Amino acid sequence: MALQGPIPVTFAMVFPHGCYIVGEVEPVKDFDASSNGRFVQARDKQTQELVWQVAVMDGDPTLKPAQKTVAVKILAPVQPVPPQPMPGLPFTPVEFDGMSVTPYVNGNGRLAYSIKVQQMHAPRQNAQPAPTTKTGKEAA
Repeated sequence: MALQGPIPVTFAMVFPHGCYIVGEVEPVKDFDASSNGRFVQARDKQTQELVWQVAVMDGDPTLKPAQKTVAVKILAPVQPVPPQPMPGLPFTPVEFDGMSVTPYVNGNGRLAYSIKVQQMHAPRQNAQPAPTTKTGKEAA
């Protein structure tokens, strides 16, 4: 099979309705290297970057409550800083770049996905389409 390792995806493919931060950015523990009360932070197997995670809520209104919150792993040399909260919103909207998913079978025997990203940032404003003329071509 041609697919090996993490599968590259876009933010819009994973979160077409957007997503919102609902937790703190925290280091991920390397359970094999940590022992006797000594914490060792996990490193990504492919890139060797430190691994952080943040809980996000998927904005998809059709999801069941138990499916709405997922952990996103961020690969970065230093702890990523979430975007600033937006006035009037109960949760902070966020977008991710450099996304990949790795499918696996969870403890309940169900298909699940590990989501890894390279960058976290505030949502970008949608670019306005170029104005068109009466012929339907872009105006110069």
